[in-house]
Amino acid sequence: MKAIIGKKVGMSQIFDENGRVIPVTVIEAGPCAVVQKKTSEKEGYNAVQLGFEDVPERKLTKGEMGHLNKAGVAPKKFLREFDLDNAAELNVGDIVKADTFQVGDFVDVTGTSKGHGFQGVVKRHGTAIKRMTHGGGPVHRHQGALAAGTYPGRIFKGRVGAGHMGSEQVTVQNLTVVKVDPELNMLVVCGAIPGPKGGLVTIKSTVKTHKVKQAGADISKNPQKASGRNPQKASARTK
Repeated sequence: MKAIIGKKVGMSQIFDENGRVIPVTVIEAGPCAVVQKKTSEKEGYNAVQLGFEDVPERKLTKGEMGHLNKAGVAPKKFLREFDLDNAAELNVGDIVKADTFQVGDFVDVTGTSKGHGFQGVVKRHGTAIKRMTHGGGPVHRHQGALAAGTYPGRIFKGRVGAGHMGSEQVTVQNLTVVKVDPELNMLVVCGAIPGPKGGLVTIKSTVKTHKVKQAGADISKNPQKASGRNPQKASARTK
């Protein structure tokens, strides 16, 4: 697995060689310094802790500064731990840059979604509104009654309701890296990622399994289908 810490810059669009528009999100990925290395002999597993974004020393506690000084790394604002494939090869002080990913890689991006404050059930959960006929009163977007009066006489857990919306950890899986610029510390991924502009995100290799499509996989073995009766015609039609 490959991973890096980054910051969402914003969305844009690019055109591929066929002239098709691809909606993309630009991420400032790294550079990240290796702050701590965990081994199976000491901690019981192999992993590395990465630090991202320099910060003034006065904004960190003495414990945090002691942890970073021990590694000989400049003060970092964010620390995250990753179980990387090359964790055993990395040493404290090494730098992980955006070129750890390549064009065509599939990644999972994790961030904190935008906060929307306290919202009602219509906006928060998409529930229906009351009828807009005469006599509805000013309660068209209210939730209304939720439980019976006798049994059970209470609201079951998990019932949707009004409350704080957003500001939750969200992971978008299986995004494609379409551009890598190590000089600008830039990763460009196809699609949208959670969070506002400037929000912290972590980019990791996807946990999804990608199978290579074999030749003739789109040809059916069912004789009642056109591709099964005439595979050559079906394969020519799909090209």
